[in-house]
Amino acid sequence: MPPDVGPMLAGNTMDRPLLVSTLLSYAARSHAATEVVAVDSAGVTTRSTWRDVGERARLVSAALISDRIEPGDRVATIAWNDHRHLEAYYGITGIGAVLHTVNPRLHDDQLTFILNDAADSVVLVDASFVDIAARLAQRTPAIRRWVVLGRLDAPAGLPGEIAYEDWIAGTPGPAPWPEFSERCAATLCYTSGTTGNPKGVLQSHRSIVLQTWACCTGDGHDIHSGQAVLGAVPMFHVNGWALPFATAMSGAKLVLPGPDLSPEALVNLIEAEDITFSAGVPTIWLGVVSYLQSSGRTVPSLQKVAVGGSAAPRVLIDTLEDDYGVTVSHVWGMTEMTQGTSGRFTHRVERTSRDAQRARQAKAGRELYGIELRVVDDAGAELPRDGRSVGEIQARGPWMCGAYYSGALADADAFADSHVGEAGGGWLRTGDVGALDAEGYLTLTDRSKDVIKSGGEWISSIELENAALEAPDVAAAAVIGLPHERWGERPLLIIELAAGAALDAQAVRDAISPRVASWWLPDDIVVADAIPLTGTGKIDKKLLRARFADHAWSST
Repeated sequence: MPPDVGPMLAGNTMDRPLLVSTLLSYAARSHAATEVVAVDSAGVTTRSTWRDVGERARLVSAALISDRIEPGDRVATIAWNDHRHLEAYYGITGIGAVLHTVNPRLHDDQLTFILNDAADSVVLVDASFVDIAARLAQRTPAIRRWVVLGRLDAPAGLPGEIAYEDWIAGTPGPAPWPEFSERCAATLCYTSGTTGNPKGVLQSHRSIVLQTWACCTGDGHDIHSGQAVLGAVPMFHVNGWALPFATAMSGAKLVLPGPDLSPEALVNLIEAEDITFSAGVPTIWLGVVSYLQSSGRTVPSLQKVAVGGSAAPRVLIDTLEDDYGVTVSHVWGMTEMTQGTSGRFTHRVERTSRDAQRARQAKAGRELYGIELRVVDDAGAELPRDGRSVGEIQARGPWMCGAYYSGALADADAFADSHVGEAGGGWLRTGDVGALDAEGYLTLTDRSKDVIKSGGEWISSIELENAALEAPDVAAAAVIGLPHERWGERPLLIIELAAGAALDAQAVRDAISPRVASWWLPDDIVVADAIPLTGTGKIDKKLLRARFADHAWSST
């Protein structure tokens, strides 16, 4: 029965629910022989197919039902990208339970908060994280079953502990997947909690399927049945940027790398599995490029990578495109929405000069259908889409978070710290600062908490970081604002050097100078053994600000 449309004339199309389970059912039916290749934390490679994944996911469903999991219950995973985690994605959501992916890189206190806030009762944990589970189990009394994704050679002391293969083997057989409302909750992901406790983002089945469709379009990631996709984005981070869903929807080959995301391991998989597409944060691809340059290897099968999570440096785009023939799609998104922009050129831009195209690639992508973007000033007034007017970026759409999870399914008004500007979920305040142009291209200036105010004027840490990466021997760069007696704040540049290199501060300044205003130049440059990253691969500026809080400027 179609939904009530009031006085409007209803269409006569069938009303079929958009459910996550339908993605895998389609792949198992119509792309049954397409490969799914996975490396687990023990280093074992498993070669299966979408048919195999479908059958084993239904065994996961049966095991959950045996453990008294009901629709709406939260089931957590603390796992790497492998076949068992993929099976859990669909086995959990297929019966109407909520897939709660947990980032194991977070601090124990954050993990404890997340598991208790979500009220998980069953957790599927990778064998390499059993030590973390043992610490968390003492602080999460509601969790009654820990399923170890791999071997369990000795008792770990976890409540209800059982090895995954024993768990699914003990079922009477694959469970059927029921139909229910597409607006039921499907997945729960928490933000990284860099400004307080992590916040839960609860996506519905409808929102997952819609964002997956967008991912498969030509303006999304153009994932189709002719692709071999390397899932380098952790599946615990924003549902792996929807790649586990998009590869099923399209019937593409999927390769899951497990815990080893080292450049050499990724290049080995790209070569061995004939990978055509992958996605990840800039630090992943900066490492891959450095490895390719030092090893002399190439990646001829790789056609395109999507880069997001933080701004992609121009030098990274240029090197991948010019030296290795890999098209770079620069996109922008966040836990609250997954993907919000597209890196695909329009027909007109395809026919412009190389420099004109690269100028657009350096931006954070173009507004993607399904997500509406706007930029507002401090008073909340919308700014013109002229590419110059800088303000807070706000977004809305059918797969955009309208309120954060708080241990219960509540409306937006129940969330005091929701970032939702209007009651009822009008526009989400993203916390990013930037500008939109007439073509819908987004230029990111900074995160609102990272932008530097010096002498009453703004300095973009992102632009300084990207410029510093143009300097010889600079492997990574981070810029933070620190108090300054005269100017209020000034930028401190922290760099990580290539192996064996020594700091040439003048060469670094010479690389930056042509790209920014002279007063933007960092007052000091310091070398760190490694630039710290958050659990999602972004620069941990909160840690850097604490580490350099007592920095004494070389001159004032």
